[in-house]
Amino acid sequence: MSEQPHKEEVLHLFREIEASPAINQRTLSAKLGISLGKTNYLLQELIKKGLIKVKNFTDNPGKLRKISYILTKEGFDHRLKLAQHFLKRKEEEYNRIKQELDHIVANGSQNNTNSNRG
Repeated sequence: MSEQPHKEEVLHLFREIEASPAINQRTLSAKLGISLGKTNYLLQELIKKGLIKVKNFTDNPGKLRKISYILTKEGFDHRLKLAQHFLKRKEEEYNRIKQELDHIVANGSQNNTNSNRG
């Protein structure tokens, strides 16, 4: 698996959890556009790394468990690093595309000048 999509998925996962801490994995999976299994895997890895804590809100054993995901300080710092990485990558992509466009425009105007002479 490529590291880039993984980082973007984690960044989006952090964003969704911050917006809605009580979100369930099925809804999170749908919002992120990834499988439920992958969502569970990513959450478990982030919990193991101490980037997310899980808080259980239901003490009654007969009730459906309600949990909330909470970003730890380390999770927040990691989210910041991921956002910076994402912005840097997008800026590099923008600059590369801009150079390509400038090159196409320059060559296109040269081709038009040459075709007008002939």
